[in-house]
Amino acid sequence: MKKALSKNMNLISHHLLNGFGGMGEGMSIQVTRDLRRIMWMAHVSAPKNFSAVDVTDIKNPKLICQTELPHQSVRSNSLEVCGDTMAVAYQTNKLGEQPAGIEMFDISVPDEPKSIGFFDTSGPMSKGVHQVWYVDGEFIHCAGADPHFNARLPEKDYQFYQIINAKDPTNMKEEGRWWMPGQCESDEEPPNLREPKYNAGWRPHNTNVYPERPNRAFIGYIDGGAVTLDITDMASPKMIANWNPSPPFPGFIHTVMPLFERELLVVSHECNKLGAEDWPKVTWVLDNRHESNPVPLAILPLPPFDEFGGRPGRFGAHNLHENRPGPSFRSETLVIGNYFNAGIRVHDISNPFRPEEVAFYVPEDPDNSRIGEIQINDVYVDENQIVYAMDRFGGGLYILEMDV
Repeated sequence: MKKALSKNMNLISHHLLNGFGGMGEGMSIQVTRDLRRIMWMAHVSAPKNFSAVDVTDIKNPKLICQTELPHQSVRSNSLEVCGDTMAVAYQTNKLGEQPAGIEMFDISVPDEPKSIGFFDTSGPMSKGVHQVWYVDGEFIHCAGADPHFNARLPEKDYQFYQIINAKDPTNMKEEGRWWMPGQCESDEEPPNLREPKYNAGWRPHNTNVYPERPNRAFIGYIDGGAVTLDITDMASPKMIANWNPSPPFPGFIHTVMPLFERELLVVSHECNKLGAEDWPKVTWVLDNRHESNPVPLAILPLPPFDEFGGRPGRFGAHNLHENRPGPSFRSETLVIGNYFNAGIRVHDISNPFRPEEVAFYVPEDPDNSRIGEIQINDVYVDENQIVYAMDRFGGGLYILEMDV
């Protein structure tokens, strides 16, 4: 068994979530009325839907809720908490299956979440919703879907950027949508340029909209690159910028995170092939002073390929801690990301031309992982700089502290 590796990060506690792994890309902290702190987590695959862990005492986390999905062909890859309401995304394995869409829960009693609404996107041309961003209690920004969306490649391009009015979570309605010109059969624009080797698709992944800039959406559009939208008129979003390093780099832009005070963008790819087949999957720092023309300044140093590239599972960039509002760490200089078998990595970008790795933690191999290797799939940092990370397979939840 490979032992844990660390620099300026220490493990506080670890919870196996009753042995049910399959953790997705949704982590969100709720502070309850009685001041408990609950970490909500989405599962990337059946049988579990979401789990809730009481992390009030970070040295003694307690599982308080774990729910089931209705069948094996659906997953709840993403969730977001705002106050005492939680949005959960449902995505199916095949076009036309159900449930597909967004379910809203009342979590005022976190031990007993109650379903209060559902936005249904199911139908013949839909697999549902992959990701949700819900931070203001009013709108959900998501990688959404429509039962009749006529994508040129339905299996790969079936999602688009969708804005859902959730002011009344029992009766949600679409506020607006946008897709990349050329994505649909009915578009006048020519078909989009396909990444020649992997062709992951032209559709959105993360769809970030921050309260300090509510008229901008920052979207990772997978093989379509990094997109900035003007959403002043939510019914009619307009593209401001589209930066895309693919080709020649492998595609799959995952997250676009703005650093508003410094006029920078941090843009991550997602590694989605085993054994570093799609290396290099990297995280970029872009100059965004002229927002219609973002310019690359640097790439965050990757973990050593010789050490991690030949290990089982995925190796490369993925998620970022995204400077969300709420009980969340926010920094203009520290970027915290996860790198699958290379664990959690912290980079200091005080000098955006020369980012430096200042901390990391790679857990030991989980006993119950089906690939025998850690695969950190998401990371969240609270306002006290406590780091929460979860494993894609069997490792569960890791709670760490940073010394940076």
